Amino acid sequence: MATFLYRLGRFAFRRRHFVALFWVALLALAGAGAAGAPAAGNSSFSIPGTEAQKAFDLLEERFPGSSADGATARVVFKAPDGQKMTDAGNKATVQDTVDALAGGSEVARVTDPYQGGGVSQDGGIAYASVTYEVSGMELEETSREALETAAQDARDAGLTVEIGGDALQAVPETGTAEIIGIGIAAIVLVITLGSLLAAGLPLLTAIVGVGIGVASITALASTLDLGSTTSILASMIGLAVGIDYALFVVSRYRAELAEGREREEAAGRAVGTAGSAVVFAGLTVVIALVGLSVVNIPMLTKMGIAAAATVAIAVLIALTLIPALLGYAGRRVRPAGEKSKLLGGGRGGEQKAQRPNMGTRWAGFVVRRPLAVLLLGVVGLGAAAIPAASLELGLPDDGSQPTSTTQRRGYDLLSEGFGPGFNGPLVVVVDAKDSDDPQVVFKQADEEIKGLDNVVDVAPAQPNKAGDTATITVIPDAKPSSVTTEDLVHDIRDAGAGIKADTDAEVLVTGATAMNIDVSQKLNDALVPYLVLVVGLAFLLLIVVFRSILVPLKAALGFLLSVLAALGAVVAVYQWGWLSGLMGVEETGPIMSMMPIFMVGVVFGLAMDYEVFLVTRIREAYVHGEKPRQAVVTGFRYSARVVTAAAVIMMAVFAGFIGSSDSMVRMIGFGLAVAVLFDAFVVRMAIVPAVLALLGTKAWWLPKWLDRALPNVDVEGESLSAHGDPKDEDKELVRV
Repeated sequence: MATFLYRLGRFAFRRRHFVALFWVALLALAGAGAAGAPAAGNSSFSIPGTEAQKAFDLLEERFPGSSADGATARVVFKAPDGQKMTDAGNKATVQDTVDALAGGSEVARVTDPYQGGGVSQDGGIAYASVTYEVSGMELEETSREALETAAQDARDAGLTVEIGGDALQAVPETGTAEIIGIGIAAIVLVITLGSLLAAGLPLLTAIVGVGIGVASITALASTLDLGSTTSILASMIGLAVGIDYALFVVSRYRAELAEGREREEAAGRAVGTAGSAVVFAGLTVVIALVGLSVVNIPMLTKMGIAAAATVAIAVLIALTLIPALLGYAGRRVRPAGEKSKLLGGGRGGEQKAQRPNMGTRWAGFVVRRPLAVLLLGVVGLGAAAIPAASLELGLPDDGSQPTSTTQRRGYDLLSEGFGPGFNGPLVVVVDAKDSDDPQVVFKQADEEIKGLDNVVDVAPAQPNKAGDTATITVIPDAKPSSVTTEDLVHDIRDAGAGIKADTDAEVLVTGATAMNIDVSQKLNDALVPYLVLVVGLAFLLLIVVFRSILVPLKAALGFLLSVLAALGAVVAVYQWGWLSGLMGVEETGPIMSMMPIFMVGVVFGLAMDYEVFLVTRIREAYVHGEKPRQAVVTGFRYSARVVTAAAVIMMAVFAGFIGSSDSMVRMIGFGLAVAVLFDAFVVRMAIVPAVLALLGTKAWWLPKWLDRALPNVDVEGESLSAHGDPKDEDKELVRV
């Protein structure tokens, strides 16, 4: 592989006009597709194989025209102090609002608060439910505007009016913090590479890669039902790895120049060595993201595949566009150790180069005290992971929105007037098609549910036209994300099992709350199989890369430590409320259900990035004859500075998304930033060299039969030592 990538790097350097034109054309094509595509909305959400989804599908079949998958809105009214919603003036205002809403072109139905029991007992609060014929993703902007206009008219009449539900669900915004993250990345690149031009190359190529990826996702959003969150997460991961991958190639190029090689040869060797590490690091990220499909939640699968495609683009750009741009830059990109005059180049450079750098001094300290460093790192991460034992999972609802939003204020008003459980009603679907007397079954189900604990109200069964299926609305006494409500869902299902045994009727629980509970359970059940699949595949891949058993095993165990510690930090902030003010957490509660499995996938891929980049340099020194401990020091001398810079950049990019308006994106941004902190600076920079120092030559042990069976991918570029400066490498590449 190193030889092929070496030729690819030389080809891209020499044929830079063609390579640059190709990527610019691809960016323009993707941009044109995105410009002409419908805007991304909120993708449809389904969880095949769960009871909530089965009940939802049954509703669509037995209650045609009910718009079971349509967008919904709850318009909540509060009377001024000293008045009630039943007063004539307020009642007239609400009636005008209901009439205005009912005239919408996409509105399926609107419930009148005064006819549907939508007024609180004290008369201070009322609500009207609006159901649309289309989903939130398909809802026209004119329908949203009509909803807001009707609410504003009622406000002008003197009422407090707020709107909940998914009809107003907006496309998430990442805010200015993302720009700050990119700014920090730029500063780190300038300090690391010592040149404004060299620092600009990784930023430019990362933006090109993310631009192609996000534009492609936008162009295909409507066709493939991709939600707006998909492009945000793809840009988050693509930007981070794009900068890192380009940084490693540029850094290696400067190191090759420092050894006296010509620029085209240096570009080829940089792609052949650092590029090999980029390929395998990228493969681990792609495996982790595509592996999310094993959960069998379409939305999560699409998010993973879209992000994986963006990572693949980042890899290809690092291998081709970076050497092409280095060809354009010429002598303006200086060898390692030299800085531009603007940044103080030429002042004491030789004396500084002779001194051991920070990476050398740190590695020397670790190999002298490996056991102490190992114990300190493991104990520290173990302590950080303790909160993860209290992890509670759920999905965000209007109650997790910022208090500045109308959705959150509507949620709070409903809780005030009708109780916290009113925001998460359970829909019980009774399928009595196979029973002898459906009406008796409906009554039995209604009575059994009323007898359960933690139930505030049970609406009478509403049968369909055929009379064989009915819905029963249940109001819990606790908020939707509480453990009490989850227990109630299980209690109803247990009662349904008894009804089925007696009458052959099936009782199913659905609704947004039940759907969230089923998602959490499904993700919990899938976590271990997903870990086995992803870690197993990456373990095999790393055996091929490092030709070792213990090094990949150490990498996997270190990843588990860092991801558990990161989950502990997420629980401490978002569930327990530690540093909540600093992080902008207005409402603590369960951790988003997708967070653990998504973080496992992404963090594993990123952790293997640092493992590959760092350990390949160590192995390179080892295979060239250095003793194990000296190889660790040598590897750190060449790679510690760059890995540190890459980690800081990735943390800055991820932390930038903490400013997003979407609670899921905020939580993922924080979790990934903390995970990179733990994995790069504790696991890879401390635990890895300590373990390698303790293992010595055993770290690189591989059974002889396995050594013969494995392909030699030559990530260290050992085969390149035989290369001179061939004149026609681009012709050989074309033949390959």
